[in-house]
Amino acid sequence: MNLIQYAKSFLLYEIVIGFAKTFSYMFRTKVTLNYPYEKAPISPRFRGEHALRRYPNGEERCIACKLCEAICPALAITIEAEERKDGSRRTTKYDIDMTKCIYCGLCQEACPVDAIVEGPNFEFATETREELYYNKNKLLDNGDKWEAQIASNLAADAAYR
Repeated sequence: MNLIQYAKSFLLYEIVIGFAKTFSYMFRTKVTLNYPYEKAPISPRFRGEHALRRYPNGEERCIACKLCEAICPALAITIEAEERKDGSRRTTKYDIDMTKCIYCGLCQEACPVDAIVEGPNFEFATETREELYYNKNKLLDNGDKWEAQIASNLAADAAYR
């Protein structure tokens, strides 16, 4: 037994096995992505940057029920609403403090009309903290920009809701 261990240590057996393993990986296909130019696929359930959606006629979906504000565990959502001339309620102020948000997705699950969603965008780094305070216009712009992707993600996930 000691003779075998002595031979393995003298012949650097573990190092040779390590080099052999490394050499075997040299001829396999690469799994590394060149990130800014290549992106990995994202799940339809991915929770990224928030967005407010609109109906196809251009009217905002949010009915100011404030369920998202009530369910938010981080208290990141602030909503103010008023009644319109036609009797419907709509938001006058819809703010999300993204520095508080924990991306739990409860706001999206609580919304009865799929107005607030967490979209597919994960590249929203900023230089200042103030840029992470999203108001209603910023959220609606995000919704307009990502609407096609958001709609397809919600359709793919519809069977599981």
